[in-house]
Amino acid sequence: MTETLAPAPATSPARLSRLADDDLALLLLIRHFELELLRLYGAGELNGTTHTCLGQEYVPVALRPLLGPGDFVFSNHRGHGHYLARFGDAHGLLAEIMGREGAVCGGVGGSQHLHRDRYLSTGVQGESLPVAAGVALHLRRTEPGTLACVHIGDGTWGEGAVYEALNLASLWDLPLLVVVENNGIAQSTPTGAQLAGTIAGRAAAFGIGHHLVVSTDVNEIRPALEPLVAGVRRGRPLVVEFRTHRLGPHSKGDDTRPPEAVRAAREHDWYDRYAHDHPDHFHPLDARARALVEGVVAEVSARPPSRWSPCE
Repeated sequence: MTETLAPAPATSPARLSRLADDDLALLLLIRHFELELLRLYGAGELNGTTHTCLGQEYVPVALRPLLGPGDFVFSNHRGHGHYLARFGDAHGLLAEIMGREGAVCGGVGGSQHLHRDRYLSTGVQGESLPVAAGVALHLRRTEPGTLACVHIGDGTWGEGAVYEALNLASLWDLPLLVVVENNGIAQSTPTGAQLAGTIAGRAAAFGIGHHLVVSTDVNEIRPALEPLVAGVRRGRPLVVEFRTHRLGPHSKGDDTRPPEAVRAAREHDWYDRYAHDHPDHFHPLDARARALVEGVVAEVSARPPSRWSPCE
């Protein structure tokens, strides 16, 4: 049996619970940062490419307090939300993407390739998992209780490195947390056209636990994951699969999905749902996040270009 693009449910998504201020503020920061990136690209103010996490912001926000400063986080091409959840540094991230002074990596990493402390992102599909497995082995030997968390998508399950890493993680009891953001499409290929079987079944083949998340409610997701993440720290590798929805295009304007798939993604989007369910909480923080991101864009855009030397 193959997995297919998740259809819209017959009933409306459940009412979202009221979030803590810091969780909602972070969700909104990521949302407006990503929207602003698309605007800047459309205006010709950015070079290269970018892959936004619009619709998926709740994944790193739910995980944020479950990961400590000693843990490693490996991100992917759609990783701005992962970075902002880790560091809250919108100025440094935008400076990196725009190639301005104060950039995280001197302006040479761009949107996809970032390194800071114990955080690393890459645009190469599957590259992070074997690296994360090696780091997890090191952590098990030298820093017990810490873990390596790696974010991948459903399309990455076509890479052989994924299975080599899972095999070693299971054999060696590695503290490896694999977070799968399954948005039902790999660039332009629906999951059912490129993934045989299920992600749960593939994890089970290596004797690795699998936890499926279908909710977008941070208050529901986080307590369910907390004991599971604690188990990872004790050497039980785990695959956590988020059935999520990519609200925006694959990159800047290359959305090949049929209208019904885009409509289903919008129906599941936490942003409008939360605004409807908790307007008194949503609107003041949303206005604050918009103003914050606008200020970041204005300040970073005024900076001179980044100067980077390989000898520094």
